[in-house]
Amino acid sequence: MWSIIEAAGWPIWTIVAASVVSLAIILERLYSLRQSLVAPAGLLAQTLDEYRRHGTESATLRQMADASPLGRILNAGLRNADVSREVMKEAIEDEGRVVLFQLERFLTTLGSIAAMAPLLGLLGTVVGMIELFGSQSPAGTNPHVLAHGISVALYNTAFGLIVAIPSMMFYRYFRAKVDALLVEMESQAVRLVEVIHGERRQG
Repeated sequence: MWSIIEAAGWPIWTIVAASVVSLAIILERLYSLRQSLVAPAGLLAQTLDEYRRHGTESATLRQMADASPLGRILNAGLRNADVSREVMKEAIEDEGRVVLFQLERFLTTLGSIAAMAPLLGLLGTVVGMIELFGSQSPAGTNPHVLAHGISVALYNTAFGLIVAIPSMMFYRYFRAKVDALLVEMESQAVRLVEVIHGERRQG
């Protein structure tokens, strides 16, 4: 592997750096966007039960709010449960925007890497082509410089695509995952409002 990196020349280091950042984001988002961590099953029922027993000052409710994004949204609604339905919904929506920002953290960077990696590969290709043409001289072609120029051009193009393709796949996957989690949390929040205001039975 090291010999390949050496053969690819200095442009490959920009792609290597991008791949490290991309991998770190992918691993972090795979962990952070788990269903059990964002919107645990049965949390709405637990929240309502705790609210009915101890009210909004319950320490357990605060722990639930700190434990998951859905808990934060539900807690924001319960803090405004004694006012109108509209105010309660507004509080949930405000908290939901904060949660959305956190769920989408680093996704813009991942998408940028997916778009930029082929361009970094193209940069390496251009550098390799420059070295190729630089190997031409009146005395003939220097085989060593010619081979190095070809290596720089091809390796950088390949590595750029190797980084870009999985980055784009995971970017699309995480975007879809965030959308699915938002739909789930919105559904839970709507049920909370309806149960609190007597428009729907818990269940």
